[in-house]
Amino acid sequence: MEDESIAVLVTGAERRLLEPETRRDPTALEDLLHESFREIGRSGRLWTRDELIDVMTGPDAVDVQSAVVTGEHVELVAPDLALLTYTLDADGMRSRRSSLWRIAGDRPRMLFHQGTPLGPHVG
Repeated sequence: MEDESIAVLVTGAERRLLEPETRRDPTALEDLLHESFREIGRSGRLWTRDELIDVMTGPDAVDVQSAVVTGEHVELVAPDLALLTYTLDADGMRSRRSSLWRIAGDRPRMLFHQGTPLGPHVG
């Protein structure tokens, strides 16, 4: 698969994870998040796949009301591993994001994600 095709797959999958319909659907989340998925949240907490799915689909889940993704960059770090970085403006908060995606055929699955909050004037 060409780098450009991988970039399209990975950025599309990442954007799906920002959609309220996906975030409320445990099956969709299980499909997009690799079994060994881990996330370092804004607070520094380490989340497992099951913990994150429980929170995202639970009664106290918070939907992203507005999400603007800019500066997407995909780098192939191994034949089946892509690193996606971008800036996210969501619900009045700005952060730099990075995600590591494993590609199996045409199926990307996120292995790792981290978001780092940005101040209002950080470039």
